[in-house]
Amino acid sequence: MSALFDPFTLRSLTIPNRLWMSPMCQYSADPDKGAGVPHDWHFVHYGARAAGGTGLILVEATAVSPEGRISPGDLGIWNDTQVEAFRKIVGFLKGQGTVPGVQLAHAGRKASTDAPWRGGAPLGSDQRGWQPLGPSPVPFDEGHPVPDELSEERIGEITRQFADAARRALAAGFEVAEIHGAHGYLLHEFLSPHSNHRTDGYGGSFENRVRFALEVVDAVRAVWPEELPLFFRVSATDWLEENGWTPEDTVRLAALLKDHGVDLLDVSSGGNAAGVRIPVEPGYQVPFAARVRRETGLPVAAVGLITEAEQAEKIVTNGEADAVLLARELLRDPYFARHAAAELGGQVHNPDQYHRAVR
Repeated sequence: MSALFDPFTLRSLTIPNRLWMSPMCQYSADPDKGAGVPHDWHFVHYGARAAGGTGLILVEATAVSPEGRISPGDLGIWNDTQVEAFRKIVGFLKGQGTVPGVQLAHAGRKASTDAPWRGGAPLGSDQRGWQPLGPSPVPFDEGHPVPDELSEERIGEITRQFADAARRALAAGFEVAEIHGAHGYLLHEFLSPHSNHRTDGYGGSFENRVRFALEVVDAVRAVWPEELPLFFRVSATDWLEENGWTPEDTVRLAALLKDHGVDLLDVSSGGNAAGVRIPVEPGYQVPFAARVRRETGLPVAAVGLITEAEQAEKIVTNGEADAVLLARELLRDPYFARHAAAELGGQVHNPDQYHRAVR
């Protein structure tokens, strides 16, 4: 039996295999039909990957507040209309044997931008845009607005928004919650000295810079059921030579997250510093995940240019990660898990309607 198709249990939840779908923004909510509300595109998009045998699907970055969206087309989970729309999608995923998860997010200073296929530029108030927020009044890049520096009162408010979003995610039927602390969005902005120039209790030392992330974890863990797992996504490095978040910082944070009730670290990288050169190659982020697993014992998922079944199998078999998260490869092939099972001798859930194609 392929290790990639061994079930994986966290707390009382068993995920049927180790091939998971990474959160990938679709920028496809229609603000005219309800801000942040998923619709037919999202149902088909996620449903196809569930029918394809994916063990866990993490729904894209889902904002905890309107100003926490990356773009006007982002999904959100700050009201009950959104919860009702998610229930249909979540119910279908479960019906295909897939575990449904959601990534809870706040875009911080990278908020209020256009969809990437329209250039991804910052949006003004006359273009459905809004004022971004951040740890410090430091823009992400040239041409981006200076974010409003968050007061301690506003930080506490956002922490409560994460907890409220987790409650709504549970009401929608999700079984995994992931807190987005990567890719230059709000929690990552607090973690990194590149973007966090504060001099109060949320800035300066490592302990102060990780404070907000740990407060969010504690608030979510307090409302998320004890029997269900909580994930945290981290960028393992800013890819900066100095004054950035580092792999050593990630290991230190992982140990703290483990103590605060996080069950798995989703290990990515980058996104907080504009214009950096990232040495992209197949599996280029896997060593970061492997180091966290080796040095802290916290379960990890690896992501980043994992495109072949045998490649994914070796990552799990070698103990570099407990699972792999596929991104663009699942956009190219919604049935990757089914094809990998055929190649490696594993098994995935087969919809009854597809029984004639099983071999």
